[in-house]
Amino acid sequence: MKRLILLSAATAALSFAATFTGVITDNMCANPDHKDMKMGADAKCVTECVKGMNAKYALYDASKKTSYVLSDQTAPAQFAAKKVTVTGTLDEKTKTIKVDSIAPVK
Repeated sequence: MKRLILLSAATAALSFAATFTGVITDNMCANPDHKDMKMGADAKCVTECVKGMNAKYALYDASKKTSYVLSDQTAPAQFAAKKVTVTGTLDEKTKTIKVDSIAPVK
């Protein structure tokens, strides 16, 4: 029992929140410019892909040229095509951020 508690505590210590900055987009496009869609990087395009084409909201980090799917698929809607800071825990294997909070970049 003590070993299980220690193992749980060690695992929890390894998982910590970090901040990620980027643009809210969808996971159907490789980056937020939506060049292939010929619509531009606008909120309507992102929202339509999520609602009508079963895409997932994602954060695109231009500095790393990487997209991360967001665990919260409700909160990002208000930030579609905007630059934000997401606080959460990254699952490296699935490239998914477990979202704690999202805030606009000022």
